[in-house]
Amino acid sequence: MRIPADAPLSGLTGAEAARRLADEGPNVLPGGTPKSTWAIVLGVLSEPMFLMLLAAGAIYLALGDRAEALFLLGFVFVVIGITLAQERRTQRALEALRDLSAPRAQVLRDGQPTRIAGRDVVRGDVLMLHEGDRIAADAWLVRGDLSVDESLLTGEAVSVGKRPSASAAPSAEPSDALRSAALADAFGAPGGEGTACLFASTVVTRGTGIGVVTATGGATAVGRIGRALDTTAEPLSALQTGSRRLVRRLGVTALLLVTSLVLLGWLWNERTLLASLLAGIALAMAILPEEIPVILTVFLALGARRIARLNVLTRRIPAVEALGAITVLAADKTGTLTLNRMTVAELVAGEASFVDDGERGLPEHFHALAEFAVLATPADPFDPMERAIQAFGRAHLVGTEHLHEGHEPLVEYALSSEILAMTRVYAGTLAGRDPAHRLLATKGAPEAVADLCHLPAAARDAIRAQVQSMAERGLRVLGVARGRWRAPDGSPRDAWPPSQHDFDFDFLGLVGLADPPRPEVAAAIAECRRAGVRVIMMTGDHPATAQAIARQVGLGEHAHFITGAEIESMDDAALRARLRHIDVCARLQPAHKLRLVQVLRDGGEVVGMTGDGVNDAPALKAADVGIAMGGRGTDVAREAAALVLLDDSFASIVAALAQGRRIYDNIAKAVRFVAAVHVPVIALALVPALLQAPVLLLPVHIVLLQLLIDPACSIVFEAEPGGPDLMDRPPRDRGDSPFSRANLLHGALQGTGLAAVLLFGQATVMAGGASVAQGRAVVFSVLAIGVWMLTVANRSPHRLLQGLRGPANPWLATMTVGVIVILAAVLGVPYLRRIMGLEWPDAASAGIAAMMCALAAAWLALSGWVARHFVRCAPRTPHQEPR
Repeated sequence: MRIPADAPLSGLTGAEAARRLADEGPNVLPGGTPKSTWAIVLGVLSEPMFLMLLAAGAIYLALGDRAEALFLLGFVFVVIGITLAQERRTQRALEALRDLSAPRAQVLRDGQPTRIAGRDVVRGDVLMLHEGDRIAADAWLVRGDLSVDESLLTGEAVSVGKRPSASAAPSAEPSDALRSAALADAFGAPGGEGTACLFASTVVTRGTGIGVVTATGGATAVGRIGRALDTTAEPLSALQTGSRRLVRRLGVTALLLVTSLVLLGWLWNERTLLASLLAGIALAMAILPEEIPVILTVFLALGARRIARLNVLTRRIPAVEALGAITVLAADKTGTLTLNRMTVAELVAGEASFVDDGERGLPEHFHALAEFAVLATPADPFDPMERAIQAFGRAHLVGTEHLHEGHEPLVEYALSSEILAMTRVYAGTLAGRDPAHRLLATKGAPEAVADLCHLPAAARDAIRAQVQSMAERGLRVLGVARGRWRAPDGSPRDAWPPSQHDFDFDFLGLVGLADPPRPEVAAAIAECRRAGVRVIMMTGDHPATAQAIARQVGLGEHAHFITGAEIESMDDAALRARLRHIDVCARLQPAHKLRLVQVLRDGGEVVGMTGDGVNDAPALKAADVGIAMGGRGTDVAREAAALVLLDDSFASIVAALAQGRRIYDNIAKAVRFVAAVHVPVIALALVPALLQAPVLLLPVHIVLLQLLIDPACSIVFEAEPGGPDLMDRPPRDRGDSPFSRANLLHGALQGTGLAAVLLFGQATVMAGGASVAQGRAVVFSVLAIGVWMLTVANRSPHRLLQGLRGPANPWLATMTVGVIVILAAVLGVPYLRRIMGLEWPDAASAGIAAMMCALAAAWLALSGWVARHFVRCAPRTPHQEPR
């Protein structure tokens, strides 16, 4: 498709555009369709533990135990409601952020400029582009001269020039659009200087132009990267795998025990089948840990809400748990560690230099350099570098004769591929000269400006050395020159020379611009290091620039870096070994970032990946926790990530890491509590049945105990504050899980002692001549108090008294009142006492109950000591070295 420069452009007709829109679809990225309510509910119900809850509720209904059935089924609907509300809240927030994939666009339709929604742009549309426009689709520049910010695709903060090409544009026929790889090869890669290729979601920073759309939607460069997400598998979290493993084991155990108990009771003990079934159901109720799905969903959903208060939006709930295990945080430089906003950092005039620290005024020696840098810049620019130059001039030249507000140039010589510099020509009156004189202000690439000044080789070498030194400090360098010109006698005043080379210039110096780090990044990285989390910079920028930023934000532990070209030459083993000794990865393409994340994960690291550009999306999805920027980030990056930073603050990541650790610790405490509390319940249901002794726990007792157990799991432990060493210890091991053998063993150890105390106490009470109902009352009372003790003990699993003196938990006092109220009701109200099959204990039985409580407390203290010395059920201690 070749379009002559003077060819008239009328664009598509409305009818043809409508036909192409119907045939090829809207100009939107694939995917991102919100989940339906039914899909969310099905996802919740497909979890094995929820299926167990529904089955248990159905059994209770069939047996006529409506209270138990309603209790269990009620929890199912509560959990579904919480999950549904969280999904909907997350989706609404994401939809509010969705503004990049389909911007508005000005096109020619039927020969007339028309502004339409970006989703309605079709292949072959003629785009009219202006400074500040976000390009709606991939296009081929046919007229104009543009600078385009492609950092969302390349990671480079500096705009690239775009020029119309004399060659034919890539074919935009539908068949070619479908063959995206071939189209990509013909179209070229983002970041090319002087090409005619324009890419969707990039921003025009300077100039005007006209482009013809060659690809829309999934066929654009954005869409091709987005399609890589479909082949990138999302890893299961430790909670998902651990809970499923525990469910399978408990299911098999419950089936074997209940079947054995029913058969033994029916055949060996000569019980009726109904009595044996009732005993089996009671045991099944004791074994079924219906609290676990409540813990998983409520803790993570409420944790996501807490994290949202830190301006971190959770898109995938299991990522909340994975936050606390992150060992490597791979951070994109542009827009994540830096502000993606240029500022003037340094001026060099001759051998002198001025570094802007925000406190000193600009010395007189640099006034001319700053003055002509400002004069060479439009008064109200869009380009980030030009905005920085204007801001610097207004800050340092105000009140001097060097600031010329309101003066417009007579003519401009634009930046071109032949001369990488621009010149603005002003009337001589600006400098107090004859109106026939002209004052010239030039800025551009240092080598181009030096060439315009016709400097000798020695001076050029000196400038080249200065530029290299500034670039190594992470600065983008521009040269600035001043010129004067007078039209030859007899020639019109407006007869301007055809080229900037026809003027004479004096070289004034160099302007160094930086994309500064975010102010909070250095402190956040220091906190990450203290917490044992390693930060690696991943960027498409030049190594010198990347290293300079790394030093500024405190990533200077390793002096070496690795580039994308080096990554391609290494196998995974060599790359994994190299990554242990570097903090900076530069000149990366999207495939490099994805491979780096996968290599780190294969090496046993838990990887958090932060980024804001389309080029980050595949790596964001492959990481254990993908964290996208919400303010500036692309739509495809937000869709790929598990978390979205709403304020784009790197410090929010650290706060989210702390919350992730707190949530994991509390889940581990709650799971340990569940394991502990179920052991005595199982023992009290199983042992009497095996010994043909009177039943100690009836289904109504177990349901009543759930009024204590479930709030302890879902409320008390969820609200537990983080410990003082939360961010002073290394991350937990990748294989750690709340359902680990060590954590469950610690809980079982607590519960076994409590079960032994209860059985021993009940035998003692019965031996003293108490009735079965009195023995049952003692057992139920001590068990209820034991639930409270287990809650306190698991707040600080290694020290019982510390659980009482630990950080304030507002719900612990409420639970204490709940235990007192339940015991007062079932023992003090005759009707309830009769329904529960209890009798008021006599003095001797009450004394034995007090002794049982003391023994239980002593056992919990002892089990904490044993666990502290022999069982590792907590994350690594602060004294252990991080990886």
